[in-house]
Amino acid sequence: MNSLNTKAPPKIRRNRQTKIVATIGPASSEKDKLRALVEAGVDVLRLNFSHGAHDDHRERMRVIRELEDEFSHPIAVIADMQGPKLRVGKFKNGKIDLTVGMQIRLDLDPAPGDEKRVNLPHPEIIEALTEGDDILLDDGKVRIRVQEKGQNFLVAEVLTGKKLSDNKGFNVPGTILPIAALTEKDRRDLEVALDMGADWIAQSFVQRPEDVAEAKALIDGRAALMIKIEKPSALNCLAEMIEIADGVMLARGDLGVEIPAEDVPAVQKRVVRMVRHAGKPIVVATQMLESMIDNPRPTRAEASDVATAVYDGTDAVMLSAETAVGAYPIEAVTIMNRICKQTEADELYRRMMDSDTPDSEQSASDAITAAADQVARTIHAACITNFTSSGSTTLRTVRQRPPMPILCLTEDERVARRLSVCYGVYSVRVGRVNNFAEAVAKAIESSKWSGLAHEGQRLVLTAGVPFGTPGSTNILRVAWVE
Repeated sequence: MNSLNTKAPPKIRRNRQTKIVATIGPASSEKDKLRALVEAGVDVLRLNFSHGAHDDHRERMRVIRELEDEFSHPIAVIADMQGPKLRVGKFKNGKIDLTVGMQIRLDLDPAPGDEKRVNLPHPEIIEALTEGDDILLDDGKVRIRVQEKGQNFLVAEVLTGKKLSDNKGFNVPGTILPIAALTEKDRRDLEVALDMGADWIAQSFVQRPEDVAEAKALIDGRAALMIKIEKPSALNCLAEMIEIADGVMLARGDLGVEIPAEDVPAVQKRVVRMVRHAGKPIVVATQMLESMIDNPRPTRAEASDVATAVYDGTDAVMLSAETAVGAYPIEAVTIMNRICKQTEADELYRRMMDSDTPDSEQSASDAITAAADQVARTIHAACITNFTSSGSTTLRTVRQRPPMPILCLTEDERVARRLSVCYGVYSVRVGRVNNFAEAVAKAIESSKWSGLAHEGQRLVLTAGVPFGTPGSTNILRVAWVE
Protein backbone atom coordinates (compact mmCIF):
# COMPACT_ATOMS: atom_id res chain seq x y z
CA MET A 1 0.00 0.00 0.00
CA ASN A 2 0.98 3.67 0.03
CA SER A 3 4.37 4.02 1.69
CA LEU A 4 7.37 6.26 1.22
CA ASN A 5 9.38 3.06 1.19
CA THR A 6 7.82 2.28 -2.17
CA LYS A 7 10.22 3.18 -4.97
CA ALA A 8 7.65 4.21 -7.55
CA PRO A 9 5.14 6.99 -6.77
CA PRO A 10 1.47 6.02 -6.50
CA LYS A 11 -0.34 5.30 -9.76
CA ILE A 12 -3.62 6.82 -8.60
CA ARG A 13 -4.37 10.48 -8.14
CA ARG A 14 -8.02 11.53 -7.77
CA ASN A 15 -9.08 15.01 -8.80
CA ARG A 16 -12.13 15.00 -6.55
CA GLN A 17 -12.93 15.00 -2.86
CA THR A 18 -16.01 12.71 -2.78
CA LYS A 19 -15.09 9.02 -2.63
CA ILE A 20 -16.63 6.15 -4.60
CA VAL A 21 -17.56 2.77 -3.07
CA ALA A 22 -18.19 -0.18 -5.38
CA THR A 23 -19.65 -3.58 -4.54
CA ILE A 24 -17.82 -6.69 -5.74
CA GLY A 25 -19.85 -9.49 -7.30
CA PRO A 26 -19.85 -11.91 -10.24
CA ALA A 27 -19.49 -9.01 -12.68
CA SER A 28 -16.41 -7.61 -10.98
CA SER A 29 -14.53 -10.29 -9.04
CA GLU A 30 -11.74 -11.06 -11.52
CA LYS A 31 -8.45 -9.29 -10.89
CA ASP A 32 -8.41 -7.48 -14.26
CA LYS A 33 -11.95 -6.19 -13.67
CA LEU A 34 -11.10 -5.05 -10.13
CA ARG A 35 -8.01 -3.29 -11.45
CA ALA A 36 -10.14 -1.52 -14.05
CA LEU A 37 -12.65 -0.45 -11.39
CA VAL A 38 -9.90 1.14 -9.29
CA GLU A 39 -8.41 2.82 -12.33
CA ALA A 40 -11.87 4.16 -13.24
CA GLY A 41 -12.29 5.78 -9.84
CA VAL A 42 -13.15 3.31 -7.06
CA ASP A 43 -11.66 4.20 -3.66
CA VAL A 44 -13.39 1.61 -1.46
CA LEU A 45 -14.55 -1.93 -2.25
CA ARG A 46 -17.54 -3.58 -0.57
CA LEU A 47 -17.86 -7.31 0.06
CA ASN A 48 -21.52 -8.21 0.46
CA PHE A 49 -21.79 -11.12 2.90
CA SER A 50 -25.44 -11.62 1.94
CA HIS A 51 -24.01 -13.49 -1.05
CA GLY A 52 -21.00 -15.65 -1.74
CA ALA A 53 -19.03 -18.21 0.23
CA HIS A 54 -16.35 -17.28 2.74
CA ASP A 55 -13.62 -18.65 0.47
CA ASP A 56 -14.86 -16.35 -2.31
CA HIS A 57 -14.53 -13.32 -0.05
CA ARG A 58 -11.07 -14.40 1.11
CA GLU A 59 -9.89 -14.70 -2.48
CA ARG A 60 -11.25 -11.27 -3.34
CA MET A 61 -9.50 -9.79 -0.33
CA ARG A 62 -6.22 -11.37 -1.44
CA VAL A 63 -6.59 -9.82 -4.89
CA ILE A 64 -7.47 -6.41 -3.44
CA ARG A 65 -4.31 -6.39 -1.32
CA GLU A 66 -2.25 -7.32 -4.39
CA LEU A 67 -3.77 -4.40 -6.28
CA GLU A 68 -3.09 -2.13 -3.33
CA ASP A 69 0.62 -2.93 -3.63
CA GLU A 70 0.48 -2.61 -7.39
CA PHE A 71 -1.02 0.89 -7.20
CA SER A 72 0.94 1.99 -4.10
CA HIS A 73 -2.39 3.27 -2.85
CA PRO A 74 -4.56 2.22 0.12
CA ILE A 75 -7.85 0.53 -0.77
CA ALA A 76 -10.40 0.23 2.02
CA VAL A 77 -12.61 -2.86 2.23
CA ILE A 78 -16.11 -2.81 3.72
CA ALA A 79 -17.48 -6.18 4.84
CA ASP A 80 -21.26 -5.79 4.80
CA MET A 81 -23.21 -8.08 7.12
CA GLN A 82 -26.59 -9.37 5.91
CA GLY A 83 -28.49 -8.71 9.12
CA PRO A 84 -31.95 -10.11 9.93
CA LYS A 85 -33.35 -10.12 6.41
CA LEU A 86 -37.00 -11.09 6.81
CA ARG A 87 -38.59 -13.20 4.08
CA VAL A 88 -41.75 -15.17 3.45
CA GLY A 89 -41.54 -18.85 2.50
CA LYS A 90 -42.07 -20.62 -0.80
CA PHE A 91 -45.20 -21.26 -2.90
CA LYS A 92 -46.26 -24.52 -4.54
CA ASN A 93 -46.00 -22.96 -7.99
CA GLY A 94 -43.24 -20.49 -7.17
CA LYS A 95 -45.62 -17.53 -7.04
CA ILE A 96 -49.25 -16.50 -6.57
CA ASP A 97 -51.47 -13.86 -8.14
CA LEU A 98 -52.97 -11.23 -5.88
CA THR A 99 -56.11 -9.14 -6.10
CA VAL A 100 -57.03 -6.18 -3.96
CA GLY A 101 -59.27 -7.27 -1.09
CA MET A 102 -58.24 -10.92 -1.04
CA GLN A 103 -57.16 -12.37 2.31
CA ILE A 104 -54.09 -14.45 2.98
CA ARG A 105 -52.99 -16.27 6.10
CA LEU A 106 -49.38 -15.99 7.33
CA ASP A 107 -48.33 -18.80 9.65
CA LEU A 108 -45.41 -20.89 10.87
CA ASP A 109 -46.23 -23.97 8.76
CA PRO A 110 -43.16 -24.57 6.50
CA ALA A 111 -45.25 -26.25 3.80
CA PRO A 112 -45.29 -24.46 0.42
CA GLY A 113 -48.03 -21.82 0.26
CA ASP A 114 -50.80 -20.95 -2.16
CA GLU A 115 -53.37 -18.18 -2.68
CA LYS A 116 -54.80 -18.86 0.78
CA ARG A 117 -51.69 -19.03 2.99
CA VAL A 118 -47.93 -18.58 3.10
CA ASN A 119 -45.20 -19.44 5.56
CA LEU A 120 -43.91 -16.57 7.70
CA PRO A 121 -40.96 -18.23 9.53
CA HIS A 122 -40.60 -15.52 12.15
CA PRO A 123 -42.71 -16.17 15.28
CA GLU A 124 -41.32 -13.04 16.93
CA ILE A 125 -42.69 -10.93 14.08
CA ILE A 126 -46.13 -12.50 14.36
CA GLU A 127 -46.05 -11.81 18.09
CA ALA A 128 -45.04 -8.15 17.57
CA LEU A 129 -47.74 -7.27 15.02
CA THR A 130 -51.29 -6.30 15.86
CA GLU A 131 -54.53 -5.75 13.95
CA GLY A 132 -54.29 -2.75 11.66
CA ASP A 133 -50.52 -3.02 11.12
CA ASP A 134 -49.29 -2.89 7.54
CA ILE A 135 -46.74 -5.29 6.04
CA LEU A 136 -44.77 -4.42 2.90
CA LEU A 137 -43.54 -7.25 0.71
CA ASP A 138 -41.17 -7.41 -2.27
CA ASP A 139 -39.61 -3.97 -1.66
CA GLY A 140 -43.01 -2.39 -1.17
CA LYS A 141 -44.60 -3.67 -4.37
CA VAL A 142 -47.16 -5.51 -2.22
CA ARG A 143 -48.92 -4.03 0.81
CA ILE A 144 -51.12 -6.06 3.12
CA ARG A 145 -52.87 -5.10 6.37
CA VAL A 146 -53.34 -7.37 9.40
CA GLN A 147 -57.05 -8.08 9.96
CA GLU A 148 -56.82 -10.86 12.51
CA LYS A 149 -54.20 -12.21 14.89
CA GLY A 150 -54.26 -15.69 16.38
CA GLN A 151 -51.89 -18.14 18.02
CA ASN A 152 -48.88 -18.17 15.68
CA PHE A 153 -50.72 -16.82 12.66
CA LEU A 154 -51.98 -13.61 11.06
CA VAL A 155 -54.72 -13.01 8.51
CA ALA A 156 -54.10 -10.03 6.27
CA GLU A 157 -55.94 -8.22 3.48
CA VAL A 158 -54.19 -7.31 0.24
CA LEU A 159 -54.22 -3.54 -0.28
CA THR A 160 -51.90 -3.27 -3.30
CA GLY A 161 -49.91 -5.63 -5.50
CA LYS A 162 -50.50 -8.14 -8.27
CA LYS A 163 -48.21 -11.06 -7.49
CA LEU A 164 -45.94 -12.51 -4.83
CA SER A 165 -43.19 -15.07 -5.40
CA ASP A 166 -40.90 -17.28 -3.31
CA ASN A 167 -38.75 -15.87 -0.51
CA LYS A 168 -39.62 -12.22 -1.02
CA GLY A 169 -38.51 -9.90 1.73
CA PHE A 170 -40.91 -8.00 3.93
CA ASN A 171 -40.81 -4.81 5.95
CA VAL A 172 -42.92 -3.66 8.85
CA PRO A 173 -42.94 0.15 8.87
CA GLY A 174 -43.40 1.95 12.15
CA THR A 175 -42.68 -1.09 14.32
CA ILE A 176 -39.54 -1.75 16.37
CA LEU A 177 -39.08 -5.46 15.86
CA PRO A 178 -37.89 -7.65 18.75
CA ILE A 179 -34.99 -9.10 16.79
CA ALA A 180 -31.24 -8.72 17.15
CA ALA A 181 -29.41 -6.74 14.48
CA LEU A 182 -26.70 -9.43 14.46
CA THR A 183 -27.87 -12.91 13.51
CA GLU A 184 -25.90 -16.12 14.06
CA LYS A 185 -24.89 -15.93 10.41
CA ASP A 186 -23.65 -12.38 10.97
CA ARG A 187 -21.53 -13.50 13.91
CA ARG A 188 -19.86 -16.19 11.81
CA ASP A 189 -19.39 -13.78 8.91
CA LEU A 190 -18.02 -11.13 11.24
CA GLU A 191 -15.24 -13.37 12.49
CA VAL A 192 -14.30 -14.31 8.94
CA ALA A 193 -14.28 -10.67 7.85
CA LEU A 194 -12.11 -9.64 10.79
CA ASP A 195 -9.69 -12.51 10.22
CA MET A 196 -9.45 -11.46 6.56
CA GLY A 197 -8.47 -7.95 7.60
CA ALA A 198 -11.58 -6.01 6.57
CA ASP A 199 -11.19 -2.31 7.34
CA TRP A 200 -14.88 -1.56 7.95
CA ILE A 201 -17.75 -3.73 9.15
CA ALA A 202 -21.15 -2.56 7.92
CA GLN A 203 -23.94 -3.52 10.33
CA SER A 204 -27.37 -3.91 8.75
CA PHE A 205 -30.82 -3.07 10.12
CA VAL A 206 -29.77 -1.37 13.34
CA GLN A 207 -32.74 -0.13 15.37
CA ARG A 208 -31.33 0.84 18.78
CA PRO A 209 -28.06 2.06 20.33
CA GLU A 210 -27.80 -1.33 22.01
CA ASP A 211 -27.49 -2.96 18.56
CA VAL A 212 -24.51 -0.76 17.76
CA ALA A 213 -22.85 -1.28 21.15
CA GLU A 214 -23.09 -5.06 20.72
CA ALA A 215 -21.35 -4.98 17.34
CA LYS A 216 -18.73 -2.55 18.61
CA ALA A 217 -17.89 -4.90 21.47
CA LEU A 218 -17.61 -7.92 19.18
CA ILE A 219 -15.33 -6.08 16.76
CA ASP A 220 -13.15 -4.94 19.66
CA GLY A 221 -11.09 -2.45 17.68
CA ARG A 222 -10.10 -4.86 14.90
CA ALA A 223 -12.02 -2.81 12.33
CA ALA A 224 -14.15 0.31 12.19
CA LEU A 225 -17.93 0.00 12.50
CA MET A 226 -20.26 1.53 9.91
CA ILE A 227 -23.96 1.34 10.78
CA LYS A 228 -26.53 1.11 8.00
CA ILE A 229 -29.62 3.26 8.41
CA GLU A 230 -32.42 1.16 6.92
CA LYS A 231 -35.18 1.30 9.55
CA PRO A 232 -37.26 4.38 10.43
CA SER A 233 -36.84 3.48 14.11
CA ALA A 234 -33.10 4.14 13.73
CA LEU A 235 -33.82 7.77 12.85
CA ASN A 236 -35.38 8.29 16.29
CA CYS A 237 -32.11 7.57 18.10
CA LEU A 238 -29.63 8.45 15.37
CA ALA A 239 -27.51 10.82 17.47
CA GLU A 240 -26.90 8.17 20.13
CA MET A 241 -25.96 5.55 17.52
CA ILE A 242 -23.63 7.92 15.65
CA GLU A 243 -21.79 8.57 18.90
CA ILE A 244 -21.03 4.85 19.28
CA ALA A 245 -20.33 4.00 15.63
CA ASP A 246 -17.33 5.04 13.52
CA GLY A 247 -19.33 5.83 10.38
CA VAL A 248 -22.77 5.66 8.78
CA MET A 249 -24.20 4.30 5.55
CA LEU A 250 -27.57 5.68 4.49
CA ALA A 251 -29.09 2.65 2.75
CA ARG A 252 -32.01 4.25 0.98
CA GLY A 253 -33.42 1.01 -0.46
CA ASP A 254 -35.03 -0.57 2.58
CA LEU A 255 -35.43 2.80 4.28
CA GLY A 256 -37.29 4.11 1.24
CA VAL A 257 -39.68 1.19 1.45
CA GLU A 258 -40.65 1.94 5.04
CA ILE A 259 -40.96 5.73 4.89
CA PRO A 260 -42.90 7.75 2.31
CA ALA A 261 -40.92 8.42 -0.85
CA GLU A 262 -41.39 12.16 -0.44
CA ASP A 263 -39.60 12.01 2.94
CA VAL A 264 -36.41 10.39 1.62
CA PRO A 265 -34.69 13.56 0.27
CA ALA A 266 -35.13 15.49 3.52
CA VAL A 267 -34.01 12.49 5.59
CA GLN A 268 -30.91 12.18 3.41
CA LYS A 269 -29.97 15.80 3.94
CA ARG A 270 -30.57 15.59 7.68
CA VAL A 271 -28.58 12.38 8.14
CA VAL A 272 -25.63 13.54 6.01
CA ARG A 273 -25.45 16.83 7.92
CA MET A 274 -25.71 15.15 11.34
CA VAL A 275 -22.99 12.60 10.60
CA ARG A 276 -20.69 15.18 9.04
CA HIS A 277 -21.04 17.49 12.02
CA ALA A 278 -20.22 14.55 14.30
CA GLY A 279 -16.90 14.23 12.46
CA LYS A 280 -17.55 10.76 11.07
CA PRO A 281 -17.79 9.51 7.46
CA ILE A 282 -21.18 9.17 5.77
CA VAL A 283 -21.86 7.02 2.69
CA VAL A 284 -25.00 7.54 0.60
CA ALA A 285 -26.01 4.23 -0.97
CA THR A 286 -28.56 2.26 -3.00
CA GLN A 287 -30.12 2.72 -6.44
CA MET A 288 -27.82 5.57 -7.41
CA LEU A 289 -27.28 4.44 -11.03
CA GLU A 290 -29.57 1.43 -11.03
CA SER A 291 -30.56 1.64 -14.69
CA MET A 292 -26.90 0.97 -15.53
CA ILE A 293 -27.35 -2.63 -14.39
CA ASP A 294 -28.70 -3.16 -17.91
CA ASN A 295 -27.86 0.05 -19.79
CA PRO A 296 -24.55 1.75 -20.65
CA ARG A 297 -25.83 5.19 -19.64
CA PRO A 298 -27.72 6.40 -16.55
CA THR A 299 -30.97 8.31 -16.59
CA ARG A 300 -30.82 12.06 -16.07
CA ALA A 301 -32.65 11.59 -12.77
CA GLU A 302 -29.96 9.17 -11.56
CA ALA A 303 -27.18 11.59 -12.49
CA SER A 304 -29.04 14.26 -10.53
CA ASP A 305 -29.37 11.89 -7.56
CA VAL A 306 -25.62 11.32 -7.40
CA ALA A 307 -24.99 15.05 -7.70
CA THR A 308 -27.51 15.78 -4.94
CA ALA A 309 -25.63 13.50 -2.54
CA VAL A 310 -22.42 15.36 -3.39
CA TYR A 311 -24.10 18.74 -2.89
CA ASP A 312 -25.35 17.45 0.47
CA GLY A 313 -21.71 16.99 1.51
CA THR A 314 -21.48 13.21 1.67
CA ASP A 315 -18.08 11.59 2.12
CA ALA A 316 -18.82 8.86 -0.40
CA VAL A 317 -21.39 7.57 -2.85
CA MET A 318 -21.89 3.85 -3.42
CA LEU A 319 -22.65 1.48 -6.29
CA SER A 320 -24.33 -1.84 -5.45
CA ALA A 321 -25.77 -4.11 -8.13
CA GLU A 322 -24.38 -1.77 -10.79
CA THR A 323 -20.88 -3.16 -10.21
CA ALA A 324 -21.73 -6.47 -8.55
CA VAL A 325 -23.95 -8.02 -11.23
CA GLY A 326 -24.46 -5.27 -13.81
CA ALA A 327 -23.50 -5.45 -17.47
CA TYR A 328 -21.57 -2.17 -17.34
CA PRO A 329 -19.59 -1.97 -14.06
CA ILE A 330 -16.66 0.06 -15.44
CA GLU A 331 -18.99 2.49 -17.20
CA ALA A 332 -20.99 2.96 -13.98
CA VAL A 333 -17.86 3.92 -12.04
CA THR A 334 -16.64 6.15 -14.85
CA ILE A 335 -19.85 8.17 -15.04
CA MET A 336 -20.10 8.41 -11.24
CA ASN A 337 -16.54 9.73 -11.16
CA ARG A 338 -17.42 12.34 -13.78
CA ILE A 339 -20.58 13.42 -11.97
CA CYS A 340 -18.70 13.87 -8.67
CA LYS A 341 -15.92 15.90 -10.31
CA GLN A 342 -18.33 18.10 -12.24
CA THR A 343 -20.49 18.75 -9.18
CA GLU A 344 -17.49 19.69 -7.04
CA ALA A 345 -16.36 22.11 -9.77
CA ASP A 346 -19.65 24.00 -9.47
CA GLU A 347 -19.31 27.31 -7.63
CA LEU A 348 -22.56 26.57 -5.79
CA TYR A 349 -21.06 23.38 -4.34
CA ARG A 350 -18.25 25.26 -2.62
CA ARG A 351 -20.67 27.87 -1.29
CA MET A 352 -22.87 25.12 0.14
CA MET A 353 -19.93 23.40 1.87
CA ASP A 354 -18.67 26.66 3.35
CA SER A 355 -22.09 27.83 4.52
CA ASP A 356 -22.57 24.81 6.78
CA THR A 357 -19.26 24.55 8.61
CA PRO A 358 -19.67 22.66 11.89
CA ASP A 359 -19.07 24.54 15.10
CA SER A 360 -15.65 23.91 16.59
CA GLU A 361 -15.49 22.02 19.85
CA GLN A 362 -13.91 23.77 22.80
CA SER A 363 -10.57 21.99 22.56
CA ALA A 364 -7.10 22.99 21.44
CA SER A 365 -7.06 20.21 18.82
CA ASP A 366 -10.28 21.40 17.22
CA ALA A 367 -9.17 25.03 17.31
CA ILE A 368 -5.88 24.16 15.56
CA THR A 369 -7.74 22.14 12.93
CA ALA A 370 -10.22 24.96 12.20
CA ALA A 371 -7.34 27.44 12.00
CA ALA A 372 -5.44 25.17 9.60
CA ASP A 373 -8.45 25.09 7.30
CA GLN A 374 -8.72 28.88 7.31
CA VAL A 375 -5.01 29.43 6.76
CA ALA A 376 -4.94 26.90 3.92
CA ARG A 377 -7.77 28.70 2.15
CA THR A 378 -6.18 32.11 2.65
CA ILE A 379 -2.78 31.17 1.21
CA HIS A 380 -4.22 28.74 -1.39
CA ALA A 381 -2.21 25.86 0.03
CA ALA A 382 -1.73 22.78 -2.14
CA CYS A 383 -2.94 20.54 0.68
CA ILE A 384 -3.51 20.26 4.41
CA THR A 385 -1.16 17.68 5.92
CA ASN A 386 -1.97 15.79 9.12
CA PHE A 387 0.25 13.52 11.17
CA THR A 388 -2.08 11.14 12.96
CA SER A 389 -1.80 7.89 14.89
CA SER A 390 -5.50 7.17 15.37
CA GLY A 391 -7.02 9.16 12.50
CA SER A 392 -8.74 11.66 14.81
CA THR A 393 -6.77 14.65 13.52
CA THR A 394 -7.69 13.85 9.93
CA LEU A 395 -11.34 13.31 10.81
CA ARG A 396 -11.47 16.76 12.39
CA THR A 397 -10.01 18.23 9.19
CA VAL A 398 -12.56 16.34 7.08
CA ARG A 399 -15.40 17.99 9.05
CA GLN A 400 -14.34 21.35 7.60
CA ARG A 401 -14.76 20.13 4.00
CA PRO A 402 -11.69 22.07 2.78
CA PRO A 403 -11.37 22.74 -0.98
CA MET A 404 -7.87 21.23 -1.11
CA PRO A 405 -6.79 17.60 -0.52
CA ILE A 406 -6.06 16.31 2.97
CA LEU A 407 -2.76 14.43 3.13
CA CYS A 408 -2.90 11.96 6.02
CA LEU A 409 0.48 10.70 7.23
CA THR A 410 0.33 7.75 9.59
CA GLU A 411 2.43 4.81 10.78
CA ASP A 412 -0.61 2.53 10.89
CA GLU A 413 -1.70 1.02 7.57
CA ARG A 414 -5.09 0.18 9.09
CA VAL A 415 -5.70 3.87 9.80
CA ALA A 416 -4.59 4.76 6.28
CA ARG A 417 -7.07 2.32 4.78
CA ARG A 418 -10.01 3.24 7.01
CA LEU A 419 -9.64 6.92 6.15
CA SER A 420 -9.86 6.13 2.43
CA VAL A 421 -13.64 6.43 2.68
CA CYS A 422 -13.41 10.00 4.00
CA TYR A 423 -13.89 13.18 2.01
CA GLY A 424 -10.71 14.47 0.37
CA VAL A 425 -8.30 12.20 2.28
CA TYR A 426 -5.18 10.86 0.61
CA SER A 427 -3.28 8.57 2.98
CA VAL A 428 0.43 7.78 3.00
CA ARG A 429 2.03 5.37 5.45
CA VAL A 430 5.25 6.77 6.89
CA GLY A 431 7.77 5.69 9.47
CA ARG A 432 7.91 7.03 12.97
CA VAL A 433 8.56 10.76 13.35
CA ASN A 434 10.54 11.83 16.42
CA ASN A 435 10.61 15.63 16.24
CA PHE A 436 8.88 18.49 14.48
CA ALA A 437 11.72 19.31 12.07
CA GLU A 438 11.60 15.73 10.87
CA ALA A 439 7.83 15.99 10.54
CA VAL A 440 8.07 19.05 8.29
CA ALA A 441 10.64 17.36 6.07
CA LYS A 442 8.55 14.21 5.80
CA ALA A 443 5.39 16.21 5.04
CA ILE A 444 7.12 18.00 2.17
CA GLU A 445 8.58 14.76 0.85
CA SER A 446 5.18 13.01 1.05
CA SER A 447 3.32 15.83 -0.67
CA LYS A 448 5.76 15.76 -3.59
CA TRP A 449 5.88 11.96 -3.78
CA SER A 450 2.09 11.68 -3.83
CA GLY A 451 1.73 14.40 -6.47
CA LEU A 452 -0.37 16.65 -4.23
CA ALA A 453 2.18 19.50 -4.18
CA HIS A 454 5.03 20.80 -6.30
CA GLU A 455 8.02 23.05 -5.78
CA GLY A 456 7.05 26.62 -5.00
CA GLN A 457 3.71 25.66 -3.45
CA ARG A 458 2.85 25.77 0.23
CA LEU A 459 1.22 23.26 2.52
CA VAL A 460 -0.35 23.64 5.95
CA LEU A 461 0.80 21.09 8.48
CA THR A 462 -0.86 20.05 11.76
CA ALA A 463 0.61 17.63 14.25
CA GLY A 464 0.64 16.78 17.92
CA VAL A 465 3.62 16.90 20.19
CA PRO A 466 4.61 14.56 21.71
CA PHE A 467 4.28 12.50 18.52
CA GLY A 468 2.22 9.33 18.65
CA THR A 469 -0.22 10.63 21.25
CA PRO A 470 -3.79 10.28 19.87
CA GLY A 471 -5.87 13.45 19.89
CA SER A 472 -3.01 15.78 20.82
CA THR A 473 -3.02 18.15 17.83
CA ASN A 474 -1.32 21.31 19.08
CA ILE A 475 0.94 22.64 16.31
CA LEU A 476 0.18 24.42 13.03
CA ARG A 477 2.89 25.20 10.49
CA VAL A 478 3.02 26.63 6.96
CA ALA A 479 5.81 25.06 4.91
CA TRP A 480 7.19 25.74 1.43
CA VAL A 481 7.65 22.81 -0.88
CA GLU A 482 11.25 22.88 -2.11
